[in-house]
Amino acid sequence: MKKSSSVLRLVEGALLIAIATVLSMVKLLDLPYGGSVTACSALPVLLISYRHGTKFGLFAAFVYSLLQLLLGMNTLSYFSTPLSIVAIIALDYVLAFAVLGLGGVFRREGRSQGQALVSAALLVSVLRYVCHVISGCTVWAGLSIPTEAALLYSLAYNATYMLPETLVTALGAWYLSRGLDVGGERLTRVATAGVSGRAFALSLCAKGAAAVAVVADIVLIFRHLQDAETGDFLITGLANVHWLTVGIVTAIGAVLFTVFTVLAKAVKKE
Repeated sequence: MKKSSSVLRLVEGALLIAIATVLSMVKLLDLPYGGSVTACSALPVLLISYRHGTKFGLFAAFVYSLLQLLLGMNTLSYFSTPLSIVAIIALDYVLAFAVLGLGGVFRREGRSQGQALVSAALLVSVLRYVCHVISGCTVWAGLSIPTEAALLYSLAYNATYMLPETLVTALGAWYLSRGLDVGGERLTRVATAGVSGRAFALSLCAKGAAAVAVVADIVLIFRHLQDAETGDFLITGLANVHWLTVGIVTAIGAVLFTVFTVLAKAVKKE
């Protein structure tokens, strides 16, 4: 029985790592000098740690970091010294993605899975951001990052993709926690006493509409906060945001959320 459980854990871990790798290729934003906003690619790895513990989560995250390294091998072509190559591998790949294995550190009795997953998403995103900042102000200084004020530049540059990436990951964690119980032996629907499957589906659609609208707004806004040619962080880019489109997306999301919520309540009454 124990052997069977271990095999299932390995299979599930492999599937979630594969899903995370595919999602990492779905880029909502792709910045000119490295860094991108993906479709919640960190979330599947967070789930491994949350479901199976930090030790197995760190192992899975390490495997995921190696896959990310293979996908980003062209980055190493910018460097010629062994020390700089090792530093890039360690900071921008192994450490930056291995921290995703800490996704289960907030799992506690009495704490909701939503709180635990969102807290984990924020923690690992901050740790990953720190890794990229250190890499930027040391190894990348003099290349894509100016030598002068390298720390400030690295803080700003990496924030332009890590901030929206953090928001998208936290939002994905919250949305997932509203629909699935991910802490049990198997993934099951969140227990909702007295709620029919149809009402639950409509409620989930309402939350999904709100989540999609927020993600779309994040992409529409943050794509203008970096100069496309120099990579400089530009707070003045807010003036170039098409706020009418942002408003329309927000309004559509709000309308769909309201409609699905009303329908869900109507079905509950039935």
